[in-house]
Amino acid sequence: MESIAEFGSMVFGEAEMKRRLPEETFEALRETIRRGRPLGRHIAGPLANAMKEWALEKGATHFTHWFQPLTGVTAEKHDSFIAPGPEGGAIAEFSGRELVMGEPDASSFPSGGLRATFEARGYTAWDPTSFAFIKDGTLCIPSVFCSYGGDALDKKMPLLRSVELIERETLRLLRAYGVKDVSRVTPTVGAEQEYFLVDAELCAKRRDLVLCGRTLFGAQPAKSQELDDHYYGAIEGRVQAFMRELDGELWKLGVYARTEHKEVAPGQYELAPFFCEANVATDHNQLTMELLRRIAPSHGFVCLLHEKPFAGLNGSGKHNNWSLMTDTGVNLLSPGKTPAQNTLFLLVLSAVIKAVDLHQDLIRLSIAGASNDLRLGRTEAPPAIVSVFIGEELTAILEAAALGNGYDGAGERMLESGIKAMPRVRMDNTDRNRTAPFAFTGNKFEFRMPGASHSIADANTVINTIAAEAFADFAEALEKAEDPDETAKKLIVGTVKAHGRILFGGNCYAESWKEEAARRGLVELKTTLDALPRYIAPENVALFTRHGIFSERELRSRYEVSLESYAKITRIEARTMLEMARREIIPACSKAQRHIAEAVNAKSAAGAAAASEKRRLLEADALLEAMDTRALALEKELARADAAPDSHAACVACRDGVIPAMAELREAADALEQITASSLWPFPVYEQLLMGAR
Repeated sequence: MESIAEFGSMVFGEAEMKRRLPEETFEALRETIRRGRPLGRHIAGPLANAMKEWALEKGATHFTHWFQPLTGVTAEKHDSFIAPGPEGGAIAEFSGRELVMGEPDASSFPSGGLRATFEARGYTAWDPTSFAFIKDGTLCIPSVFCSYGGDALDKKMPLLRSVELIERETLRLLRAYGVKDVSRVTPTVGAEQEYFLVDAELCAKRRDLVLCGRTLFGAQPAKSQELDDHYYGAIEGRVQAFMRELDGELWKLGVYARTEHKEVAPGQYELAPFFCEANVATDHNQLTMELLRRIAPSHGFVCLLHEKPFAGLNGSGKHNNWSLMTDTGVNLLSPGKTPAQNTLFLLVLSAVIKAVDLHQDLIRLSIAGASNDLRLGRTEAPPAIVSVFIGEELTAILEAAALGNGYDGAGERMLESGIKAMPRVRMDNTDRNRTAPFAFTGNKFEFRMPGASHSIADANTVINTIAAEAFADFAEALEKAEDPDETAKKLIVGTVKAHGRILFGGNCYAESWKEEAARRGLVELKTTLDALPRYIAPENVALFTRHGIFSERELRSRYEVSLESYAKITRIEARTMLEMARREIIPACSKAQRHIAEAVNAKSAAGAAAASEKRRLLEADALLEAMDTRALALEKELARADAAPDSHAACVACRDGVIPAMAELREAADALEQITASSLWPFPVYEQLLMGAR
């Protein structure tokens, strides 16, 4: 229990603040954290001093503003506490100004044209709503990152704006409905993280895993996930040791890591935390991804967070569980025992349904990326079509309301096991739909489309914003109403009639759903390149600027950054593929052919038949020729992408030319792998990689 006892030991949390700060300073800071109230400048100095003393006691020697640029990972620039002291000595120093603001070089971070290379100055500013923590002997201060002109260059600043927006509009909705005792509403998130563990020695022998985080070549093994015997299986010793160390380190940082288990594919696992405030949950998920990667090597593993590291096997996602909590302890998405009579719950539920239907493109855009394109709709992840699942009972309630009928539910149901000794278990009011992109799962919405490597800031910024807009519309109607309860019921009915097309309870993986979705008029943005222009669609620019989440400049910068990322990732993979084909696979297979040719000659000289050897030689020769031809074709497509006049044209060349050429080259190589002696194949194959993480 030592690890649990150390929970939060590396976090400068409320208990530590209360112990070290003057009462007035502590209360002011707590009001900022709990109520979102502005932080007075006068408390920065005492707080910085207390934070420094705590950090020094914990062995920290440096501090950093820890921020989340548009790279999708975190960034930090370390400064030591040391300063010149008397008589040539040294003292530890950390001022209020250093706590509140930092000045990193902004020129080399993605900005999408917001900053020129020679315009280097940028600022990090402390986010007091997320606790400081110590990592690797450094005091980390969660911060936002902006340009010299104040433009957001990170993922946290828009998220914080959206958190404030949804709180404001939810409070407005509650008050218009007659709820007066709530003074704060917070979006809460629990991010389930999937990942793969691969043996480090085997990983190091594959250029694609080292450079791209996924396999660019690889034939299917005789056995992978067909028997479903990995899912929820017993966790082996080396993996279990890794998980225990991971838990301990996360707990020290205040991350409520709770559930861990094997996922469907061999070598695939999942970690799920408790819910916390959306901003903090985002910070915690970034820490989780960092620690997954950092701790794995000490146990002989490499952690892969790529969305599709192995073709033909389930990929890795990140299920974003979103809800709304009041400061009175009420989850606004909790239906209660009688949801049909819980008008406020149905009102909030309907508003979210409306939001998702009106902004399907933004939901899809929030999880766009080259790597996630490989996962979506591949029988283990929702398709690129956005739909909402709310379950049988809630669907029936809303349908009855739309028809003007009362709902006569089945009431409480108990699980009938047929075993007398088993205790009685109350059943949920609906099944779960694991194929749905946006599914209501009891008291929250589970957004299943984000990829394993993604920051959840993007998805939650969008969800907060579009939900807030719907809440504002409902609040406006209620504010004008003589009878808020009756008006709320009309809003619910109107929403079901206007936006019921987004509700679907069937199999979202099925081809028939694509046809049905098209008939309903739902949006299908199949690839990232289809989705990215929605950043600068006039209606989306109007939405985000109206609510102060993004300026038009910031939206255009994100559009450009995303285009550049898509093209760069694709071209890196293509170049890696060409290197592996020409420097590893083709030479190895040529050597294998020589061995077969020598066998043919030896048999022929001895007067024996060599029909099988000749057949294998011809088959391998044809595939080798195909590889050489397809490598040339990929090289030409890559040259076209490199010569594209702008980032959008480069992406089009990648999507329509480079990626199909990569698939063609892979097909020939994977066929060669299946007929080449395993001793001569140049790098570890799927069977070794998947079965090596034990």
